[in-house]
Amino acid sequence: MIDLRRQTERAFEKLTGAATAILGNSLTFIIALSVVIFWLCNKEFYSLNLHDSIRDVILGITFLSLFIIQKTFNRFSASLHLKVNELVSSHEPASNTVINTEGKTEHELTELSKEYAEVVVVIEEEEHT
Repeated sequence: MIDLRRQTERAFEKLTGAATAILGNSLTFIIALSVVIFWLCNKEFYSLNLHDSIRDVILGITFLSLFIIQKTFNRFSASLHLKVNELVSSHEPASNTVINTEGKTEHELTELSKEYAEVVVVIEEEEHT
């Protein structure tokens, strides 16, 4: 049962990683923009009343915003990971187990979190003595 759960978790992690990469891709944005332009240039669009036309334009802009936000988040996240990896690797006493945590599963991250929570408790106890 636990093995099935781990396999499911790994498969879901791969799926979300692929979806994130696809949604943040510039080519995907161009395809989405083309779809929105085609949709707005459709003859039925001009037969709608003003309220429906405005609703469709706002929906198209919101749809495109998803791709822009994902691309920005991917770039920011990659930059942040590189900076943290550099800090960890340059600090000799630091544990290298936290380098490239973005590639770890949620379960592995939870385990690392528990380990660091225990370290914090030990450090706090040492400070109080």
